[in-house]
Amino acid sequence: MQLKKEEELIDELIQLAFAEDIGDGDHTTLSCIPKTAKGKVRLLVKEDGILAGVGVAERIFHTFDPDLTVTVFIPDGADVKYGDIAFTVEGKIQSLLQTERLVLNVMQRMSGIATTTRNYVKKLEGTKTRILDTRKTTPGMRVLEKEAVRIGGGMNHRIGLFDMILLKDNHIDFAGGIENAITRAKEYLWQQGKNIPIEIEVRNFDELNQVLAIGGVDRIMLDNFTVEDTRKAVESVNGRYPLESSGGITYDTIRDYAETGVDYISVGALTHSIKSLDLSLKSV
Repeated sequence: MQLKKEEELIDELIQLAFAEDIGDGDHTTLSCIPKTAKGKVRLLVKEDGILAGVGVAERIFHTFDPDLTVTVFIPDGADVKYGDIAFTVEGKIQSLLQTERLVLNVMQRMSGIATTTRNYVKKLEGTKTRILDTRKTTPGMRVLEKEAVRIGGGMNHRIGLFDMILLKDNHIDFAGGIENAITRAKEYLWQQGKNIPIEIEVRNFDELNQVLAIGGVDRIMLDNFTVEDTRKAVESVNGRYPLESSGGITYDTIRDYAETGVDYISVGALTHSIKSLDLSLKSV
């Protein structure tokens, strides 16, 4: 069911992007390129990294013009270097020109996210800790950005507000405390007949101990804990619940957190502040 929803979101995103970019017509292309003219372009890699978005690019091309022929040489998730050719596309030149920018926008951003994620994943090699993304994504593009995280070797946290209950500081404060928040969340799931996980954020050891005493959750998030406090929390929990570290963790400090034994580290920087990978579509 979720897969179908994601497919629908991608289709809607593609249609919205074409409407935004083309409007009532690509008058530059229509004015100087004959309707029947045929041509060929290639996707040229201009920077080392991890390629992502090839499958989405094929979908964009075929949505706009089913007669375009895409020949893929390098798949999603592959290491690429400057000068590599990922794929070629043949067909009507008008179609190639009108799809060019959307394909590049999507692939450059997805490849940048996949490259950044792979760098974080490599940083944690030899530990049990897995990298998670967050909801800090570009509105409308979340499904593609989270796919890019997976391509880079990371894991998706919740997709949205609908597939996990995450009791954060504001929820806890407005609910009147940790016990109220957990109790109400469990009652809600029972009343709604839903079976989704409950995660709760804790800001200090007092809150952590409250959660351990109350129970009823599936994961505990350690928010803005220091490395040393994270190590103490791992020892205190002793495997009773999966632990996730979040907040203030950088590329330079993430290995130190992983070595404390936490199960997950969530990193907003995977999607909210990445550098796009340099790619280009050029005529052959």
